[in-house]
Amino acid sequence: MSVHLEDTRKVTTHRLIEMKQRGEKISMLTAYDYSMASIIDQAGIDVILVGDSASNVMAGNVTTLPITLDQMIYHGKSVVKAVKRALVIVDLPFGTYQGNSKEALASAIRVMKETHADCIKLEGGAEVRESIERILCAGIPVMGHLGLTPQSINKFGTYTVRAKEEREAEKLIADAHLLEDIGCFGIVLEKIPAKLAAQVASELTIPMIGIGAGNGVDGQVLVMHDMLGINKGFSPRFLRRYADLYDTITDAVQSYIKDVKTSDFPNDKEQY
Repeated sequence: MSVHLEDTRKVTTHRLIEMKQRGEKISMLTAYDYSMASIIDQAGIDVILVGDSASNVMAGNVTTLPITLDQMIYHGKSVVKAVKRALVIVDLPFGTYQGNSKEALASAIRVMKETHADCIKLEGGAEVRESIERILCAGIPVMGHLGLTPQSINKFGTYTVRAKEEREAEKLIADAHLLEDIGCFGIVLEKIPAKLAAQVASELTIPMIGIGAGNGVDGQVLVMHDMLGINKGFSPRFLRRYADLYDTITDAVQSYIKDVKTSDFPNDKEQY
């Protein structure tokens, strides 16, 4: 029996905190369209992230930076229409919240009003505190994101593991506590040492969702296209592929082409 049949109640930010308290791991995947969101929601996923990774896997960009607020709202609306149980989080894209808290609030309000999502996610710690606080004051739930923050790739210059050095690790711990203190309901920890991630998860009362952050956190998130084997050009250590849809789809398309070319499709039973 699938998980969602056992508990069909809508997942909320409060339920995520309850899950952490009772030691139940939180499952989270990305989705960007109606059809895939419907499948993973019915499969029982706890959280669906409409990630700015859509910039890469849906739009073909090298980084997450080019995707716009309008595009994120489009993907968010498509996902929300399909979801009955999972908590839906929409990323605020690069340039819509950094350095201007009024613009951050306006961006978050647009996402919530136009997509009907449950909450938003944004990257950074102390440097975006004012933006987060202004969004929270409007009653919009916020998930933080620390460690490797892809929107800052031009600053980092690499996608290597973050917070390996003591100074950066100390800042990450301080930022995590700050995000909890000002009211974030959870934090994504991306590509940091497992020991550090486990320490942060143990010190905070809100859930820590890891991606490349080890098993000592409160849940895990992966990009759907990566874990389903649709995208074969990305193979970090933390990625486990649960299917090989690239080859499955390729074989299906090639069979279709062959059947069309040989007039085998459609056959007598497939026409009117």
